[in-house]
Order: sequence, then C-alpha cells, then structure tokens
Amino acid sequence: MQKNTNSIIDEKAVRKRLYERFIEPTTKGYKDYVGVEIEIPILNLEKTAVNFMIVHRVTNEFLETFKQFKRNVIDHNGHTCSLIDKKTGDIVSYDCSYNNLEFSLGKETNLNNVHQRFSKYYTFFKETFEKYNHTLTGFGVNPYRKYNKHIPIPSERYQMLYHHLCSYSRYSKLPKYFHDHPEYGMFSSASQIQLDVEKKDLIRTINTFSKLEPLKAILFSNSVLLEENEDLICCRDMFWQDSTHGINLHNIGMYETELEDIEDLLKYIESLNIYCTMRDGFYINFPTTNIMEYFKQETIHGEFCDKGKYDQVEFTPELNDIKYLRSFKFLDLTYRGTIEYRSACTQPIKDAMTVAAFQLGLKHNLDKLEKILDEDEVIYHQGYTATELRKLLVNRKLPSFINEEKLYQLLEQILDLAKEGLEKRGYGEEKYLKGLYERVEKHTNPALNLLNSLNNGCSLEEIIDEYGKIE
Repeated sequence: MQKNTNSIIDEKAVRKRLYERFIEPTTKGYKDYVGVEIEIPILNLEKTAVNFMIVHRVTNEFLETFKQFKRNVIDHNGHTCSLIDKKTGDIVSYDCSYNNLEFSLGKETNLNNVHQRFSKYYTFFKETFEKYNHTLTGFGVNPYRKYNKHIPIPSERYQMLYHHLCSYSRYSKLPKYFHDHPEYGMFSSASQIQLDVEKKDLIRTINTFSKLEPLKAILFSNSVLLEENEDLICCRDMFWQDSTHGINLHNIGMYETELEDIEDLLKYIESLNIYCTMRDGFYINFPTTNIMEYFKQETIHGEFCDKGKYDQVEFTPELNDIKYLRSFKFLDLTYRGTIEYRSACTQPIKDAMTVAAFQLGLKHNLDKLEKILDEDEVIYHQGYTATELRKLLVNRKLPSFINEEKLYQLLEQILDLAKEGLEKRGYGEEKYLKGLYERVEKHTNPALNLLNSLNNGCSLEEIIDEYGKIE
C-alpha cells in the first residue's frame, strides 16, 4: 500500500469541501422524492444458527426469478451480498451479516410504488426461506439472536466496521461506558427513509424533527433484548450511543443545539469524527478523530485487513477522505441533498410503510408541526432536553411527570398533521397511517405488544409469525 506525501491540508479547503459535500446538494433542485430502506431479520425455525448456505441459495433463486436484478457486490468467498435493479434503483442486500436482509427501494414520488415493489420482494424471500425452514419477521432486534453466528459479511466494508466496533477496549481511558454487543449490527434492524430537503428549509427541518424524536419512540419502539433487558423497548438507541460510534456524541443521536443558520450547521459538521477511509481498494480503520483535527495531521496510523489478517499502515489525509465522513444521527444529512431519518426500528411487516408515511406527511406540514412542538407542555418545558426525553421514552414505563392521556392526545394531533400532509400530495398514502392510529387508540406500540403478549401466555413463535405477515 502506497504512502501519500501531501502536506497538511488548509482548513479553508476542508470547510469548502464539507460545504460541497453536505450543503451544496440541497441547492441542486427540489424533486420531493422518497427513498425507503427496511432491514429485516432472518430466523432459522429450528432454533439454530441461520444457515448461510441457505441464504446464498435463496439469493440465487431471487436472481433467477427477478431477472432485472444483477449482482452488485460479491463477498470474498464469491457469494452475492448485494443485488441491484438499475432501472428502479432498488437494491436487495445483506446488512452487516447474512442474518439481516435489507431492501433499499429506489427513489419514488409515490409511496404506493415503493410499497408495491417491497411487497413483491418480501413475499418472494419469505416464501422461499420457509421452504428451507427459515423465515423473515418484523422485529427491530432478531428474536432468535442467541442462536445465530454473529460473523460479518466477508467484505472490506463490513469487516472494517466490525473491527472498529470491536476496538472499544482501546478507549478504556475515556470516561465512557461501552456495551458488550459490538456485533449489534448483525441482529438489529431499522426502518429508514430519505427525503429531499431544500437549503431554505434545512435548519427548520433539523430543529423541528429533532424535537419529534422522543414522540417517535412512543409510536415505533420495536427492539427488545429478550431475556436480557426487557424494560428497554428501543435498545437500538443504546447500541449506537454506547459503541465506538458514540465516542463523539455528535456522531449519534440528536442535535443538542438549536441550529441558527447554515453556518451553524457547517460548524456542527466540522465537529464530527471520522474513523475510516480507503487506499488502494482497502478500507483503513483508525482511531476515531475529529474531522478538522484529522486534516491537521501529516500522517495517520491505521489498520487494514488483507486476506483475514490485519496489517498496520501509515498514510496521509486527502480531501477525498471526506466522502468517508458519516454520522449515525437520527437525522443524518447526506451527500444526496436528503435527510435520512434513521431512528425507527423495523416494524411488523403489515405496517412496513408506517415510518415512511409518518415522516413524509409531517415533512409536508412542517409549519404546523413546528408550532405544536414549540408550544408543547406535555413532554417539553418539564426540565428535560429532547435527548433526555428520548432516553426516558424508550423505556417500558412512562416517567411520572408525563400524563399518559395527554401524551396520546398529542400523538393523535401529530398523526392528524401527517395525514393532512399526505392528503395534500394526493396519492392516497394516508392509508399507511392506519396502524399508527390503532397504536394511539390502544396506548401501545410493537414492543409493548410483544411484552404484553408474552406475559399473557402467547408464545414467541406466534408473535414472530404475526409480525412477519404482510397483510
């Protein structure tokens, strides 16, 4: 691997490139597209580890049936871990490991088109997996995780990521707690949506939707660590926060500050950490470092994996390394001119579009949502920040200062705003909110339904079956 000998990069050049990477795409023309990503756990019904050879067989059967898909990424062992339909932009892949299937639906103007294609792909995979006594289901944490082999996909990206997450012992001098699940990406699943955003709305969008995050925990929590911590109903938050991704708290969670303008946002981006880059086709992992400090160093010491063995490497930062700067925030500003909303767990499959519909509808009712959240006294103006409220509301029991009836009245108000926003679009997408109205009426969510059903004598297998049904 060659060593670069460039001199230290000027700070102005770094700031300019950060602006070009993250802010400038929001000035390129607004299209109002929707991009949906849904990760889904794979389960072996024999209550043993997912058989990866069956996963590869099912993947090949999908390729034979959906001929518009082509192999996109091949792992080091020659197995396909990502497929793409270039016409629609749809990608079917495995996320982190072969225990987690991901559908990334190409951008659309109409959520109904997304749902139609998702349903077709999901139905094929579920029915095919079940021929081999495996299945899919809608959980944010794989309910059979204890049976699985938590092995990363043998590819540059996922081996580097797992190596980074496993390096938490190197940071033992930090005043920080780390959980002992560095493999969490192999058994946790999310429902994410990317929405176009214009520069003029960027600051208001981030500020307003950051305040919404505690309330989303009430609606969408669906990740319980069964037999380990059943009081935490959205443990995905903890996985990110208490891992190496959370060493710099600005890289995860919410924006702790109320942003004033684009300059303020750019300063926030400058506060993020970077932990990897690529050289000569190899991912390099290095100690997580503030992006501005990274470019002040003449050389960086890191590691890269070559045929399963990690080697040390010394390299010089390059401006192009900025494309490997990524936060894992609940609202993640991307290089595409979009915000990726990534705080929601995978939902029961019949409600797979609820996350996207909710976020999309509220995007089209930003003014009214902003007013409601600014004036709210049900959860806000009680002495807690949005981040503190989110941490409280991902627990099974509501904090005593919150009036449950008023909380669900507030949620219904916000659902009505989402419905109104979707109705403005004129595609009939408001039908996807039905499941959320039912949750508000019953004061529940998928995680609470799971725990209550188990307590009432329902078997885990019955719930797995129910959460996996598409209708």
